[in-house]
Amino acid sequence: MVVREERYAASGPLRIWSERTGDPGLPTVLMVMGSAAQGISCPDALVARLVDRGVSVIRFDHRDTGRSSTVDFDAHPYTISDLARDCLAVLDGWGLDSAHVAGASLGGIIAQLLAVHFPERVRSLTVISSSPMGHDPSPAWERAQAGEPADPDDLPPPSPAFLAHQASDLPPGVESDVELFRVFNGPVRPFDEAAARAMLELALSRATDPAAAAHHHRAVWLECPELDAPLASITAPTSVVHGDQDPVYPLAHGEAVAAAIPGAVLHVVPGMGHVLTSPGLPEEVADLVRL
Repeated sequence: MVVREERYAASGPLRIWSERTGDPGLPTVLMVMGSAAQGISCPDALVARLVDRGVSVIRFDHRDTGRSSTVDFDAHPYTISDLARDCLAVLDGWGLDSAHVAGASLGGIIAQLLAVHFPERVRSLTVISSSPMGHDPSPAWERAQAGEPADPDDLPPPSPAFLAHQASDLPPGVESDVELFRVFNGPVRPFDEAAARAMLELALSRATDPAAAAHHHRAVWLECPELDAPLASITAPTSVVHGDQDPVYPLAHGEAVAAAIPGAVLHVVPGMGHVLTSPGLPEEVADLVRL
């Protein structure tokens, strides 16, 4: 029985939109998407493939995205830890004690935080296109942007193509986002521009305040002591899924996550960039989610 149902959960004063697809009697995968990303950025094809594997799937809009509440960040700043507690609120809203947790990019860092600090809520952990929790990427980014040599002791910075796009100062909107996703996709696998554009246009149409998503970029730089806990304490069965063409977090980031978590299995996906905008890639990644 495949059922699709929407629901709002209370996370303190905020309302967090979520959608569950699949048989509610089956175990659940909570998909945690990246910075400024709505739940719909998790492709329908990935959700369908997971449902075919025998689970239900929850997608949700982070605070300040989509149909979830927006925040006056200057008056009420929040951290990655607060975004993690929104995840717990979503699980509580569906009456779930635990779930398989799969997070992409910033969502992968949030998923790591959940596995460290709330192990009873995480049945398994899948970290997709992400970086070790607590790693500060700013020194490497600053050196790369200044054209300075990389520090061999640090994880590598983003690709020149990504840094160039960041410096291009394109006007905000769907067209700029499509070009960003083209860079995210990487140079090897074909970029499904039509699918990316359709998702981005839908995201714009359903956003309460499109500009609010930029608050996530401010949140990640705020001090968050919970991120300093060792990944070695994670007990959930863990898979790390990373593309060898990721322009944001080069493969060494995924390798570092896998090395830090006991028993973690690293799956390197050839040609994969930072997003799932290539035909067949959502299904391929869905098959690697740890259940």
